[in-house]
Amino acid sequence: MRRREFITLLGGAAAWPLAARAQQPAMPVVGFVNAGSPDATLVAGFRKGLNEAGYVESQNVTVEYHWLEGQFDRLPALMADLARRRVAVIATPGNLAAIAAKAATTTIPIVFGVAEDPVKLGLVDSLARPGGNATGINIFNVEITAKRLGLLHDLVPKAIRVAVLVNPANAPVAETTLRDIPEAARALGLQTHILNASTSREIEAAFAALVRE
Repeated sequence: MRRREFITLLGGAAAWPLAARAQQPAMPVVGFVNAGSPDATLVAGFRKGLNEAGYVESQNVTVEYHWLEGQFDRLPALMADLARRRVAVIATPGNLAAIAAKAATTTIPIVFGVAEDPVKLGLVDSLARPGGNATGINIFNVEITAKRLGLLHDLVPKAIRVAVLVNPANAPVAETTLRDIPEAARALGLQTHILNASTSREIEAAFAALVRE
């Protein structure tokens, strides 16, 4: 699924709680929280999802865009502020943002897009009956970590050493990757070299290290 299609689905899902507030006079506010930098494609996709559900920004809904730019330490204060101001919905395409939102409020609807099992993340009670105030989309990205290594092996069968780039700031995904990749690598007879990077500068340094080695 392309990023824009994914975020459009998230925008459509964010409109569900808005419908329940249709009789309230104040224009509802959606708090959109993303871990990355401002991205016009994501904004366009989110607006498209809202539009398809009958909501047009600045006409019958207000969207506050918050871009963390990798600064995950901002999440607790940001989510607490959104909860204090009682926004209508919190939309969070990302594991850590969704977890922080869930920790901040048990009443404001949360619409998430995560790459790991939302039950394991503590966001919902079960996939069949989520319960609580959170719902959303799970793309099962983490669950296919080992499969991606197998595909890489099929594409480059003579390769023995494989680098794995991990973002330690995204703890849930990092932990799953570090657990699943070594086991899958052993089964394929591969050696893995783990590199940590959380910022653009660290990513550049990691690729420079790969070239040297």
